[in-house]
Amino acid sequence: MLRKIVAALVLPLGMMQAAGAAEMPKSGLVEDGAITYGVAATFAPFEFQKDGKLAGFDIDLIEALGKKLSATPKAMNMEFKGLIPALQGGRIDIINSAMYMNPQRAEQVDFVPYLKIGNRVMVKAGNPAKITGRDDTLCGKTIAVTLGGIQESQARADDKRCQGKGLAAVTVLTLPTAQDSALALRQGRADAYYDSTPGSVKLMQELPDVFESVGDEFESNTSVGMATRKGDAAMQEALKGALKEIVDDGTYTALIKKWNLPPTVSIFN
Repeated sequence: MLRKIVAALVLPLGMMQAAGAAEMPKSGLVEDGAITYGVAATFAPFEFQKDGKLAGFDIDLIEALGKKLSATPKAMNMEFKGLIPALQGGRIDIINSAMYMNPQRAEQVDFVPYLKIGNRVMVKAGNPAKITGRDDTLCGKTIAVTLGGIQESQARADDKRCQGKGLAAVTVLTLPTAQDSALALRQGRADAYYDSTPGSVKLMQELPDVFESVGDEFESNTSVGMATRKGDAAMQEALKGALKEIVDDGTYTALIKKWNLPPTVSIFN
């Protein structure tokens, strides 16, 4: 049932705005001529800070979409848990922050999907906790997760599974950012944390003697989308139209290659 609900959220490319230049909404924007977006820039390689500036796939993506829409992207960097309230409160026009799509969020926002990714269990190099993946070896362990992120839901589901089997509970350690989760693991305050597959690859490339992944990739067809306010049809059409244009002209594929994402992340194959 869950797969059917999530699949229904993913609109095929053919349903996007018809051919022609994409246009920004004529009203209802935080700032005329701009697309003000919320981002939690702590989730490399999608959004992070480098030399004091925002960087990542999503940052390049919104710049490309902005050009098609003749609108200047303006970021509001905040904690992940504040993104949906900021959108609902009218402080931002969209959320552009590698937001995993699920039915609970779809009750609060509308989505424009643009990627699909999987997830990995990350442990300290050498795997001192002897975790073998997203399985019963997590029972009795501490998992660090981003507060309000999909990883928190995953870890709480694992806790429920463990306790349902009569095994030791999972301790879910909620933290503000994915970087905080990685640090908690590195410092020994957590036994594992969950990361996107692209994020885990980047982390292990940068710190191969500190982290490793264990077990198989899980939830490998998780859809990722930009979020708009419920019922904001004009913004939906603007984003879909601009996205179609950057898919058609090759920009989308070029960004996937630039950020070393696997080709499987594309939903437009």
